[in-house]
Formats: sequence, C-alpha cells, structure tokens
Amino acid sequence: MRHQGLVPGEIRAATEESDTRGVRAECGESDAFMDTGRAPLWQEEPAVRRRMADPVRTAAVRAVIIVALTLIQAMVAFLCTLAGSWFAFPAVLGTVASTVVATWAVLDVWVTRQVWVQRNGVRSQPSSTARELRRERRRARRRQRRASREDPSRIDRAAA
Repeated sequence: MRHQGLVPGEIRAATEESDTRGVRAECGESDAFMDTGRAPLWQEEPAVRRRMADPVRTAAVRAVIIVALTLIQAMVAFLCTLAGSWFAFPAVLGTVASTVVATWAVLDVWVTRQVWVQRNGVRSQPSSTARELRRERRRARRRQRRASREDPSRIDRAAA
C-alpha cells in the first residue's frame, strides 16, 4: 500500500483500516457483523459554552491550584491542632496567609476576565429581529433624506 500525499494521521487511519479489514477477512467476519444496531457508546456533542480566553484560563488554573493547596494546608493545620502538635501554630499562620493569597487569585480571575472583555469585546451576532429593526430604521432615514432633497418645504411641514 502506497502512502503518497497522505499526512501521518491519514497514513495511520489507512493502515488501521486495512489491518482490520484483513483480520475480519481471516476470521470470516464481514461489516454486517460490526453493525449490531445499538447506539454508539461515544457521541460527539457541540460545546454549549465557548472556550475561555487564554489569559482568563491561565488565571483560573492558577486560582484552582492555589485554592486546592490552601484547603490542604487548612486540613493539615486542623489535624495538627487536634493532635496537639507543635506544628499547629505555624500551620494556622500559613493557612491564614494562604487564604489571603487564594482570595487574591480568585479576584485575579474576575479582573482578568473583565479586562479581556473590555479590550476584546464580546463577539456576538445580533438576532435577526434586531438586524431587521436596524434595516427598517436605515430605510426610514434614507427615505427621509431622499424626501428632503426632493422637497425641502416638506420637512418644515413635517417638523411643525
């Protein structure tokens, strides 16, 4: 089998397809055997929400990691306090500091998102209703301008 003009992924797919065809033929299986009439186990569904912007996603990942570490640190401080360990006091101080940092990280996600939206805007398409209303307003303005060019006295009467 020649693989001229195919990219690596296509070569692998073509090779796998020929391999499975050969195995089926050896076992006496056909394509009808593979069609069981059941729904496939995995179905692709379109994403409901758009992907976050890169800076916002980076800040969110950082915030999740910091919050997770803060929660672990708080649990260690709590368990050390229950056990009466000498490490309880430094752990509690560290937890308080980490809570401040975690709060800052979560606020950073919010601020980064607001800044990104302000700089790049929300990319949305207007609904057909809004588009149609704008077209109607444009048509009315054009008619009014055309009428004002043809008969200037008409505008004075319309305004009065």
